[in-house]
Amino acid sequence: MGALMGLTLLVLLVQDIPLSAYLRQVETDRLVTSLERDAFVLAGRSEDALENPTSEGDAMLTELARTYRDSGGARVVIANRAGIAVVTSDDDQLKAGSSYLSRPEISAALEGTITSGSRYSQTLEQQLLFVAVPVLSGGSVLGAVRLTYPEDVVTHAVTSRLSVLGTIALTSVLLAGVAGLIFSTSVTRRLRLLEAVTEVLANGDLTARADETIGAPEIRALSRSFNSMADRLSAMIEQQRSFAADASHQLRTPLTALRLRLESAHELVTSDPETAASRLAAAENEADRLLTIIEGLLLLSRVESGGIQRTRIDLAAVAEARAGQWAALAGDLGVSIRLAVGDPTIVFAVPTSIEQVIDNFVDNALTAAHAGDEIMIEVTRSAGTATVSVVDHGPGLTVDQRAHAFDRFWQADSDGSGSGLGLAVVKQLVAASGGDAWLTPNEPHGLSAHAMFSTIEYESVGRRV
Repeated sequence: MGALMGLTLLVLLVQDIPLSAYLRQVETDRLVTSLERDAFVLAGRSEDALENPTSEGDAMLTELARTYRDSGGARVVIANRAGIAVVTSDDDQLKAGSSYLSRPEISAALEGTITSGSRYSQTLEQQLLFVAVPVLSGGSVLGAVRLTYPEDVVTHAVTSRLSVLGTIALTSVLLAGVAGLIFSTSVTRRLRLLEAVTEVLANGDLTARADETIGAPEIRALSRSFNSMADRLSAMIEQQRSFAADASHQLRTPLTALRLRLESAHELVTSDPETAASRLAAAENEADRLLTIIEGLLLLSRVESGGIQRTRIDLAAVAEARAGQWAALAGDLGVSIRLAVGDPTIVFAVPTSIEQVIDNFVDNALTAAHAGDEIMIEVTRSAGTATVSVVDHGPGLTVDQRAHAFDRFWQADSDGSGSGLGLAVVKQLVAASGGDAWLTPNEPHGLSAHAMFSTIEYESVGRRV
């Protein structure tokens, strides 16, 4: 409010200070013009009296000068061609008969020149505005008429007008203060509401959200930003809670099994070394499974936190390389791998994500395949996207199983041989790359696993580069 009032006052001062000087000049010009007009009127009425001086004519001019003085406040001096005052409007101070040749304006008027201006009067001890005009008869100068006006009158007139402007300015400043108070109250009230929601969120209520429909556009934009932040914060905290819950639940079983096997091996190490060695081998398997679970959870946590940036990757080249890596193992199992990738296909994905996606798909396909089966790795393209698919001819999954296949720790078999994190990691890696992953049935039997990536580069905030 104070800032708005100060700004309004500054604008008014910048405007009114030059305006006051302009008004003073305008008022001075107006008064001088009025005096010149009146001086010419008086000069015209003085012509006969100066050309044929008589006592009656002097009396008439004296009455005329006093009447003009009383009506307008200007002092009148009418001098003959010799510069002697014939008539003055103020007989108490300047008597008729005095010489006015020492006044430059009178001298100039007697020479036929119209003069006007401002000068200080030693006699009256004040600044005066004056106008002096010659009294003409044909081509000869009969005398001069001088009108003087106190310059204080101009100052008073300007001050009167400025007082009106000052009143308007003061009213404007007060109105600006009222408007500023109303505006600031409205804005601060919205900000206090947002502050209250912030405190609620800070106290642990992750459901607290700001009202995006009230307030100025800037306040609504701030509310939307706050809600976006709150949504992301809530999601991150929920991910941390889920990670902690999943980790504690899934690590408990292999840790317990590992402890039991180690205790059993410890008891049998002297009495039955072969059984103890078997228990230790089983413990190593549990340790490996435990390590796999931990690595999967850490990878999921890293992907969900957004700590991996996308880069340009040739999807076809990666698919071809992974097919070559899996060919030997597939051959040992009697399974062949067929590749259909075509030309190079540049997509945007987080580093190593495509390798891990293909490895998980192929690993699951080999688990479900039988000797003599074929697994196909295929890359297809469409407008703005490219998809890598791994197709097998195993038993496949039911509709319900496909719906839960990407859930954490979900396994189609209950033998506990896997970690249940493979497809969950795939889903998160593909999502972090801006794509999607899904499963479809392969007729007459089998499963097709798909991962789609974008061939158009986007920034992390979702805007096209």
